[in-house]
Amino acid sequence: MVTSSRRRDYLALTKPGIIGGNAISVLGGFFLAAQGQVDPWLLLATLVGLSLVIASGCAYNNVIDRDIDAVMERTRSRPLVQGRLSVAATLRFATLLGVAGFALLVAFTNAVTVGLAAFGFAIYVGAYSLWLKRRSEYGTLVGSLSGAMPPVVGYCAVTGQFDVGALTLLVIFCLWQMPHSYAIAIFRFKDYEAARIPVLPVVRGITTAKHYILGYVVAFLFASLALSVAGYAGPGYFAVALVMGVYWLYLAMQGYWTDNAERWAKRVFGFSILTITALSVMMSVESSLLPSTPLIAAVG
Repeated sequence: MVTSSRRRDYLALTKPGIIGGNAISVLGGFFLAAQGQVDPWLLLATLVGLSLVIASGCAYNNVIDRDIDAVMERTRSRPLVQGRLSVAATLRFATLLGVAGFALLVAFTNAVTVGLAAFGFAIYVGAYSLWLKRRSEYGTLVGSLSGAMPPVVGYCAVTGQFDVGALTLLVIFCLWQMPHSYAIAIFRFKDYEAARIPVLPVVRGITTAKHYILGYVVAFLFASLALSVAGYAGPGYFAVALVMGVYWLYLAMQGYWTDNAERWAKRVFGFSILTITALSVMMSVESSLLPSTPLIAAVG
């Protein structure tokens, strides 16, 4: 019989916070493509299927990172590090989750959606966790492809094709991942340094990381607005993206005159979550109420 503490340990392997955040972005991509014509069964299968795939990837990541997790303060209490779960049990659990998730996607979505989910899974577990995370500062950039997949999967579950809208979502969420991740690496600098993980702030310094954060936030701002300009989202989304993006840019610029980089990075990180959540919600709400028209046409 599985005890409640054991259930909590298995749940912890899946990183529920990551699943929850990605679920919101899946909904954003799905509703953006559906434009009010929602198939509830397709939505449920996409959401649950991809959540299981993400949970599987996170569980595999726990196995791969168990040595560095033991060094980093924020991860020392994870079940594998503490010996509360075995590697074999975790691998079985991760495989079960992955099989169940992909089975749902295969049964209820389309080949493009399944392929994108598989690509994101392979990038996260293989290219990022197994290889680049420990070897290159560019691991963050490659890993961003995986982090950007959920909204694209949600979008393509509806459309069945990887079009300009899907590409725009991919670019937006990839660009968002970078300053978000660099901010984490700054306020968790000692952890990454102790574990010898070559993230940008550790390799090139915090000042250089500030430059990159600012540049990526600028690029993210323009990419997020492009979704409305191209007609995939409406003026409500545009207004929210503009306000959130400009304020995030303001926070990024504050890094140049702050005396406390750690506190500043936490603010950049916290607002990054608010920003991407607000954009995903607006994709869902606005597209459900009113089909989008190109912003240029709307004001022209």
